[in-house]
Amino acid sequence: MKGRTMGPVCLTVLVATSLLTSCQKAFHEENERYIFVSSNIALPYWQEAQVGFKDAARALGVKAEFTGPDTYDPNAEMDAFEKALAKHPSGILVAPARPDIFKAPIDDAMNRGIPVICIDTDAPDSRRVLFIGTDNHRAGAEGGSHLGQLLHGAGRVVVIAIPGQANQEERIAGAKEALGGYAKIKLTNTLDDRGDPRSANDQISALLDQKEKIDGILCLEASGGPGAAEALHRLGQEGKITIVAFDKNPETLDWISNGVITGTIAQKPYTMSYYGLKFLDDLHHNIVHEFRDWRNAPASPLPTRVDTGTAWVDKSNVEAFRAAEANAIKSLGEPSTSQ
Repeated sequence: MKGRTMGPVCLTVLVATSLLTSCQKAFHEENERYIFVSSNIALPYWQEAQVGFKDAARALGVKAEFTGPDTYDPNAEMDAFEKALAKHPSGILVAPARPDIFKAPIDDAMNRGIPVICIDTDAPDSRRVLFIGTDNHRAGAEGGSHLGQLLHGAGRVVVIAIPGQANQEERIAGAKEALGGYAKIKLTNTLDDRGDPRSANDQISALLDQKEKIDGILCLEASGGPGAAEALHRLGQEGKITIVAFDKNPETLDWISNGVITGTIAQKPYTMSYYGLKFLDDLHHNIVHEFRDWRNAPASPLPTRVDTGTAWVDKSNVEAFRAAEANAIKSLGEPSTSQ
């Protein structure tokens, strides 16, 4: 059988379709860039967030930049934000270390039409579009509930936190509310470790040296768990005092594996940054069409607050979280066109 030839009409349609396809503008332009600004970016917590940001950028086919000081330095973080703003990015994720000093630069970005989303820590008085992160009151209550159950509803409890910091105060309130539901649990001390495991170690050691009766330790920030665990290990108190930690840094996971920390309330920084970037991309492309343009809309078309939730990590699932942490570190070392 002879091969069939393409008629002139079919050929015309094919050529027209080909030309139309080649002339269509790509949804994401080559110069689209999103920037994530934080503080203390060398911490494992923020490295996990960086992986989520990187993965979302890869999925969308956009460029992404992660920046900020590698120590807790609010002023240096604000400087990094202003440098990011000068690059006129498509959007900015920021974890403001001090919400009060970030109000003006966030409002400046929004006035320029650059969407800003707060992640992990909020700047509620600014014009930021939304906050995505942990419901801290609920997270504190979850920690208190776990400890109360582990103590079978009775005992003397010490809390380790950073009183005075907004997210910490919310966790403390939630923890007190949960522990208050147990008539035979008494909260004896709230220690301020200033985010330093050595301080937590020293303060728990001092209480035990003074023969203070402690049945449980509830940590509401990441450093308290490892610091308290080290103190119990050094003093031979492992297994005699129950520790519920906060977050899932490598040291905390190690102490859970060793049985010194019973479990930890883990936040989800990967989830925060992954969806934070997707929300920014939706805004940049005006995807949600409740209003013609989000920039001059009377209300944001996106949620005002997104709770990414928490996870309970103990010996039954710690290896899965350890593997995820290892994969995150490996991912950060791989070259990526999104960076």
